[in-house]
Amino acid sequence: MTGVPASAAGGSSPAGQAPGDEVAPDMSDAGSAVTAPAETVEADGTVETDGTKAPRGKKIAAAAVNQASVWNIANLLTMLRLILVPGFVALMLADGGYDPAWRALAWAAFAIAMITDLFDGHLARTYNLVTDFGKIADPIADKAIMGAALICLSALDDLPWWVTIVILGRELGVTLLRFLVIRYGVIPASRGGKLKTLTQGVAVGMYVLPLTGWLATLRFWVMGVAVVLTVVTGLDYVRQAIVLRRKGIAERKAALEESEA
Repeated sequence: MTGVPASAAGGSSPAGQAPGDEVAPDMSDAGSAVTAPAETVEADGTVETDGTKAPRGKKIAAAAVNQASVWNIANLLTMLRLILVPGFVALMLADGGYDPAWRALAWAAFAIAMITDLFDGHLARTYNLVTDFGKIADPIADKAIMGAALICLSALDDLPWWVTIVILGRELGVTLLRFLVIRYGVIPASRGGKLKTLTQGVAVGMYVLPLTGWLATLRFWVMGVAVVLTVVTGLDYVRQAIVLRRKGIAERKAALEESEA
């Protein structure tokens, strides 16, 4: 653009344009030589305005970073728990399932799984390592190791089947309940639920070990407390789900009436 009036340059002015006005370039013309510089936001946060595309290497690097985010310490601990499940079962049932040495190794695998369960969620929330994979895999790993231990103990006649059915039925029921009411909100984890998980872990761990005498009596009572907490917290989750659903339905109905008013 030179600032020279179109009439002075020998061209005709467009209709309705006063002499001396600048003629704006036709940006719709595919052959126009004047184009606005495009802004490109790079993966590192910088912006390019020269209209050129970002180097292919940077795009590949950015994609690699996004994919590598799944392989964080919290998810690795969750994966470790999943890997420990078949190993625990093999150790638990080795040599008929009653060899003290194999049972001790099975207890070690179970203890590692329970301890890592205490850390992976905390690490994910504290250091912003929450991923979709972790949201799905973490509860699966929790229930898998506990379910494997309970089923093995009942199969070996070390634990009544009704205890296994009550605990696993509660866990699966609460999980299903969460999915059913997720449209209305999220049921938060309660202190009772956390205490239940801890008590279950201690009780099952004591049953995995070949204990005798007063320790065998103690584990019986610890398991009794775990079963009671399992039932009580399960009923509390049902209550929370009912309240959450009613509240959600009422809020939706009120919003619908307000929009129609």
